[in-house]
Amino acid sequence: MLKTLSFFLVVLALARPALAQRVVQSINSNWQFCKGNGQDFAQLPPPPAAWERVSIPHTWNITDVLDDQPGYYRGVGWYRKTVFVPATWQGQRIYLHFEGANQQTEVYVNGQLAGRHAGGYTAFRFEITSLVKFGNKAPAANEVLVKVDNSYNPAIPPLTADFTFYGGLYRDVYLLAAAPVHFALDNYASSGLFVTTPAVSATAAQVEVRGVVANETATARPLTLRTRLLDRQGRVVAEQRASLRLRAGQRQEFKLAFNPVTQPHLWSPDDPYLYRVVSSVEEKGKPLDEVSSPLGLRWYRFDAAEGFFLNGKPLKLIGTNRHQDYPGQGNALPDALHERDILLLKQMGGNFLRISHYPQDPALLAACDRLGILASMEIPIVNEITDSPEFFQTCRTMQTEMIRQNFNHPSIIIWAYMNEILLRMPENTRKDDSQRQAYFGRVTTLAKQLDSLTRREDPARYTMIVNNGVFELYHRAGLTTISQLVGWNIYAGWYGNNTKLEDLPKLLDRHHRELPTVPLLVTEYGADADPRLHAAQPVRFDKTQEYANLYHQYYLKEFLARPYVVGSTAWNLADFNSEGRQEANPHINTKSLLTADRQPKDTYLFYQAHLLKTPFTKIGSRAWTLRSGIAAGPDSLFCPQAVEVYTNQPRVRLTLNGHDLGTRTADFGVARFRVPFVDGINLLTAQAPGQEVGDEVSITFQLLPTNLASAQLPFRELNVSLGDQRFFTDALLGQVWVPEQAYTPGGWGYVGGRALVQPGSLPYGSGRNILGTEYDALYETQRVGLSEFRLDVPDGQYEVVLHFAELETVPTAEQLIYNLEKPTTGPAGPVSQTGRAFDVLLNGLPVLTDLGTTTYLAPLQATSFKFPIEVVGGQGIRVAFRARAGEAILNAIQVKRSY
Repeated sequence: MLKTLSFFLVVLALARPALAQRVVQSINSNWQFCKGNGQDFAQLPPPPAAWERVSIPHTWNITDVLDDQPGYYRGVGWYRKTVFVPATWQGQRIYLHFEGANQQTEVYVNGQLAGRHAGGYTAFRFEITSLVKFGNKAPAANEVLVKVDNSYNPAIPPLTADFTFYGGLYRDVYLLAAAPVHFALDNYASSGLFVTTPAVSATAAQVEVRGVVANETATARPLTLRTRLLDRQGRVVAEQRASLRLRAGQRQEFKLAFNPVTQPHLWSPDDPYLYRVVSSVEEKGKPLDEVSSPLGLRWYRFDAAEGFFLNGKPLKLIGTNRHQDYPGQGNALPDALHERDILLLKQMGGNFLRISHYPQDPALLAACDRLGILASMEIPIVNEITDSPEFFQTCRTMQTEMIRQNFNHPSIIIWAYMNEILLRMPENTRKDDSQRQAYFGRVTTLAKQLDSLTRREDPARYTMIVNNGVFELYHRAGLTTISQLVGWNIYAGWYGNNTKLEDLPKLLDRHHRELPTVPLLVTEYGADADPRLHAAQPVRFDKTQEYANLYHQYYLKEFLARPYVVGSTAWNLADFNSEGRQEANPHINTKSLLTADRQPKDTYLFYQAHLLKTPFTKIGSRAWTLRSGIAAGPDSLFCPQAVEVYTNQPRVRLTLNGHDLGTRTADFGVARFRVPFVDGINLLTAQAPGQEVGDEVSITFQLLPTNLASAQLPFRELNVSLGDQRFFTDALLGQVWVPEQAYTPGGWGYVGGRALVQPGSLPYGSGRNILGTEYDALYETQRVGLSEFRLDVPDGQYEVVLHFAELETVPTAEQLIYNLEKPTTGPAGPVSQTGRAFDVLLNGLPVLTDLGTTTYLAPLQATSFKFPIEVVGGQGIRVAFRARAGEAILNAIQVKRSY
């Protein structure tokens, strides 16, 4: 059966006699891998027993970037494979082509070095003709050995970043054979051919093809260069030929220009029509080499006042950024997952992708070409530079590789080369202004070199530097006037001391005022949204979906109100791994519009409501299908909660279990309702007038009684998160944790104390990774100094679970600018040396004695205790706390009636 095939062969050639033209064959299957483990195999290949069988794409960092141990393996990994080379390939030129390996690579064939490559995100190709063994008739076995190293290297960007530097041979590997007369194969791993469109209009298009052809035989060869322009149906639209004679060993540059294409079918996001340019080198009518390139005919311009224009028409660029990892696979993705992300962006209605912060898989741009997504691509010079000739040269090589390898993709309109480059500056620049100015000078020198290089390589596309939102700093450093475009990563209302949403328009207007000739893009913006967390009154940094909704709704309105904001890309398309992050979702950046497994958040639906051109109506919080809340009153059997419906229609009608909740007018794509949820199943149906089919969501609601002794609504279970005002949903266990409240007779709640608020940006609790749990958000908040937690439950048998985590007496961790919690001391020593010890009594019975930092409460460690209890005589449940040293704490409590 096909599913059992373990070898996958790709031949990019037409059906002609063997080796009439180049053959490109994937060799992804049946590799062996061994982690170098530092000193053991850092220099020499590991012994046979150490190998394990893997397939490419592969990374060795799938699991260690998610565990509780800080850091992940950055070192050497070895790969090896036996490659069988046909005897018929003798006389051909043979290459190994790697689409990507992170980040330093050495390749050996039959024990001999084939080549080295620096950089983890661009392709590289080594000729191995002289290293290959050939059999007389049968294919000969050849050993390929690859050493990959993702260690920190000061000469290779990125040096630091808010993403994980996965190690491995994580993109496809190919074996390539070509006739000795061929288009250049040593041009920075590019196709060797470059298609340009010097002039395009609605009535005519000029198309040119340039490249280099090489004769690596020992005799002169009379050759014909032939290039054809084919439409989508394969019909020849135009053709050009040229004759030349190459001496033995000669390489010859060429350029062929088609006659103007009349009435061209233009490429655009709405109609991404692709032509093909097929170029061949022939001898006496026999093709020796052939290369096919995509072609989209379009023209565009950026205007600092009026925005972006494609094919003469204004087009607001709206889309997202994108990182290349996926749960359970790291960054070693099959082509289908790259393509799926572009489809999801298209289904959102987006027309623009910032490929951040590095060149990504070739399948990604091919999907952009096919689906009509305009793109910006950049090399990973992130946060800081190394002031060394080696670093500068690596950057120049990376930029050249990026441009030449991706030159023929019509989706690309921008080449970029720096991201927030002043975010981390050398220690000596912080207090010494002369050192700071000198560093600025070196950064701008590199920027100018890369900008000049980019304009020489590709004069038709635009260049861009991306800065963070500190206008004064980047403007003073000279980084706002080098590139043709300037991107701003703006997080007003998220990062920064006391920033507000209202700071966004101030920065936009300042750029337009002080840089009136420089087109502006907002290249990043976003707020973390943990799909498990919700709040009725969202606040900055609470990580709830509701705050992210407010944030994106505000930002998009400001962008659309300003024509000079030529484009915007939300951060990010999907949640991605950043190993150094802590907070509610350790190791994950959750600012995205999709979850890591590509499920839509509310913000994705909000953009669909604004960007799709077909009727759209979707109920928000689609993942929040398990809810809870307190009944509206002692005699009420419902709990009102907010529900947003996202639509591009003027009005929406909402029903609950068939009962009409009314029709609301949409405000900037959002219709807002208060829904009286009842206990059990709640079927919501939203429909816009005139729509035949509406949208349905089924929500299971756990209604909590106001009076715990209520006969109408008997008490079953209560889960409370202390120290914050957020709901936390655990879909796996079917539990909803509700926000804390003060005790009132007949009900439940805390007595005394205060919610923990530490210095820094968080509205409550800690932003640290809590060990030993997947429920960090519950253990990161707590009530300090409480005397009791009471529940006036009726008599019966119950189970009480108390949850604790020590958040104050903790060691200081490495502080990253991306983590919201800030240290209160230096890198050595804990935040607080104060000890803590307290007793816990359950209805007067001591159940925990001397609970504290010298017993169970290890720093940042989740700790829980479960107790059975029988309630008799109407006493309810009273959890009392008696401090011995410091103050008592409680992070969360669960109470469940057994019978």
